[in-house]
Amino acid sequence: MNPYEKCPIFENENYLMRLVEAGDAPDLFLVYSDEKAVPFFNSDNCNGDTFHYTAMEHMQGAIQAWQNEYAHKGFVRWTILDKNVQQAIGTIELFNRQSEDYFNDCGILRLDLRSDYERTECILEILSLIVPSSCALFGCQMVATKVPPFAIKRRAAVEQLGFAASKETLIGGHDKKVYSDYYVLERV
Repeated sequence: MNPYEKCPIFENENYLMRLVEAGDAPDLFLVYSDEKAVPFFNSDNCNGDTFHYTAMEHMQGAIQAWQNEYAHKGFVRWTILDKNVQQAIGTIELFNRQSEDYFNDCGILRLDLRSDYERTECILEILSLIVPSSCALFGCQMVATKVPPFAIKRRAAVEQLGFAASKETLIGGHDKKVYSDYYVLERV
């Protein structure tokens, strides 16, 4: 299945992940204006955007940009909905990165969550929905996600899924900047 022809939906009893929509802006604004959440976001190679939005117009613009990237087959950005409260609580981005560094042919997974969901059990449950099919879905050999050193609960979740810390650095495609703190899961 090509995720750019038909975006897959991932779901369990607690969470639903589907392609981001303009109507998600009010809920996602609570995520991207959450100062406690911002340090966990992966903004590597994003042209200086930290994804800390203090105006609704910025959130709406980001969603439109994500939709444009999807239309141009750049990446898929899913909204994560907590089915128990019927609210968007974050997003996941995934794409197959083509580069000249170690992270070539690698699915880069970016997980942005509201700070009250930055808990091992929540992260594990959410990532368990998408990680098992990531390599097949994006035709890549491995999946990598950034885990800053202070993100102890996030690290515990990704390690439970089989990710391991990588000593390799990601080299930015735009600015050639060096990025670190990636955890990698090889295709099985």
